[in-house]
Amino acid sequence: MSVTVIQFGGSNCDRDTVRALQSIGVEAELVWHEDGLPAGTDGIVLPGGFSYGDFLRAGAMAAQSPIMDEVHERAREGTPVLGICNGAQIGCEASLTPGAFTTNESARFQCEHVHLRVENAETPWTDHYEEGEVIELPIAHGEGRFEISDERLETLEGNDRVLFRYCDDEGNVTPEANPNGSKHAVAGVTSKDDHVAVLMPHPERMSLPDIGETDGRGILEAFA
Repeated sequence: MSVTVIQFGGSNCDRDTVRALQSIGVEAELVWHEDGLPAGTDGIVLPGGFSYGDFLRAGAMAAQSPIMDEVHERAREGTPVLGICNGAQIGCEASLTPGAFTTNESARFQCEHVHLRVENAETPWTDHYEEGEVIELPIAHGEGRFEISDERLETLEGNDRVLFRYCDDEGNVTPEANPNGSKHAVAGVTSKDDHVAVLMPHPERMSLPDIGETDGRGILEAFA
């Protein structure tokens, strides 16, 4: 599989993502957003960073790039698309997935490790885990609080489209374990057909054995 990692002005996790994908045997390349998607693209990653300095809203400017029309088209055709942190914000702003990511409840940038509970282990993004399994990943964001209307959240939950929730190390979903105040502690969701996933924590930063834990590796295995 050949995965395209899209670079926007302000992306800063793009090279980390390429290295993490290559470590699991996935061919990955960086592509500047103005250059469009290569013809042979089999998978797409919208990486973390601060595209356009988070001007207006995080991800709002990048979501207007013409390449996102191509991403929509590829997603409709079944190409897997993963949005990580700023990429998750871009994905929501571009309506690839529902909801939005807004300012942390603390109103400050947060960079720390968090625990996540796997809510649905029957998606391409989570089938390397068990339902209810607790994994640890880092976060690094100032606008990571997931918000959505009650009605749309009920639909997401009813259709098992919540991938992960913030929890403590024993899997308990508590206010104290929710780092940014996300609604119902949601940390990641999918599109209707599971081809698209967005999440705020960084799996690429917990994927290389030589830096320690590899809890994020299973998410990237969706491209393998």
